[in-house]
Amino acid sequence: MPRALISVYDKTGIVAFARELVHRGWDIVSTGGTAKLLQDEGVAVIPIDRVTGFPEMMDGRVKTLHPAVHGALLARRDVPAHMRALAEHGFTPIDLVVVNLYPFRETIARPNVTTAEAIEQIDIGGPSMLRSAAKNHAVVFVLVDPADYPRVLGALDARDGAGALRRELAAKVYAHTSAYDGAIASYLGTTAEGELPAFLPLPLSRFMPLRYGENPAQRAALYVTEERTGVRDLRQLHGKELSFNNILDLDGALLAIAPWPDRPVCAIIKHTTPCGIALGPSAVEAYRRALATDPTSAFGSVIAFNTVVDLETAEAMHDLFVEVVVAPHVREDALAAFQRKKNLRVVELPRDPSGAALDFKRVRGGMLVQDRFRFGVDESAWTVRTGRAPTEAEWRDLRFAWAAVAGVKSNAILLARDEAAIGIGAGQMSRVDASFLAVHKARQEGHDPEGAVLASDAFFPFPDGVEEAAAAGIRAIIQPGGSVRDTEVIAAADAHDIAMVLTGHRQFRH
Repeated sequence: MPRALISVYDKTGIVAFARELVHRGWDIVSTGGTAKLLQDEGVAVIPIDRVTGFPEMMDGRVKTLHPAVHGALLARRDVPAHMRALAEHGFTPIDLVVVNLYPFRETIARPNVTTAEAIEQIDIGGPSMLRSAAKNHAVVFVLVDPADYPRVLGALDARDGAGALRRELAAKVYAHTSAYDGAIASYLGTTAEGELPAFLPLPLSRFMPLRYGENPAQRAALYVTEERTGVRDLRQLHGKELSFNNILDLDGALLAIAPWPDRPVCAIIKHTTPCGIALGPSAVEAYRRALATDPTSAFGSVIAFNTVVDLETAEAMHDLFVEVVVAPHVREDALAAFQRKKNLRVVELPRDPSGAALDFKRVRGGMLVQDRFRFGVDESAWTVRTGRAPTEAEWRDLRFAWAAVAGVKSNAILLARDEAAIGIGAGQMSRVDASFLAVHKARQEGHDPEGAVLASDAFFPFPDGVEEAAAAGIRAIIQPGGSVRDTEVIAAADAHDIAMVLTGHRQFRH
């Protein structure tokens, strides 16, 4: 009879899978808690100590590190000497291995975990069995992911050898154990509290092949980490496949709408930065107000919502060419309306895909690593530094503008009125040019900047940006402060009766 060895920490689906193997005539060898679970569920199990002739010891630290296990996994069935060696020692070949590992990464992610607790979650026998089985994948199935159980059962029923599947599963094992070892190296190599890891493994799996990269001559694919949040959670409902640039814009869209978990917001994204963003009482009103920011630039955009998209919202977008619509949920009647546009991509993505704690920017030959930017407001650090304080209406718009400018690429200036952007200056080489562009864009689209508020993602290095805003009639400004010329900048605001709030917190995005 074929023999399977099952030893899992994550027991999702394992009882049903073991039963299916038994039904197909397999013997099951198992260890520790897995063996007990299977026996309790009525699945016949051969205990591991009956295979090795040696009891588990040291609280289970040593149970599978034995030739009866590894010889049975590594023996090549086409080499007679290997098979004779097994027979001489009374070992039975193992044809399928199901192993997943102690939760080391989950353990070290807990607050206040001790080094001793972390060390106890370093799995030794599990990775060893996985690697032995994966090396001999020509004849051994090796599974590390419960999602693969149905595929293997299908392959066993097909009786076609499943060589390609076994190779794929072996590759998955080596990627998994590599990431596991990398997490341990990173943990042990980090000695000072609060420092970034000494070693930074990046276990990435190809999630989605792409037609091309930023340009047609560049190969591309989307790779994802093992984190269970973020872009890997996207579900495409309609349209042709997402492009490289679409996915970059999706990431920018998620950042732009993140500051508002409880109020409907719409962000319209071009080249990873908003060209329109607004709050509203509903998705459709937020969209209409965001579109009004800059309808010219909205052509060919990615449009993101933090709330359900209904039919009224879908119909409001009918006359605009849009690349992607993304929302946490799209209603069926809205999807039917979107499906009338064959080139429109419609994507559902959970509302809070926070993803990993670190952010990476590529440089030639390496990576720059930083904490991921997350918008947060601590108004206790905000100070009014001008003679005039903002009015109640200005405070409302300043709060909106400060949140909205966080999604704009620097140098970033955003003008707002009634919790909607009316002009955005992004990606400029000087802050005064960003101020000029924001005013220019507002007027170009029929918005009068008179009486609006302004947010700057970083400090004004000179008073000229404030002078540009004052000339347009801006009445209140919010910015981090911290320039050596803050006194001159504040004096310029006072000279034009502009209220200025300094947040003490920069949210610059290069």
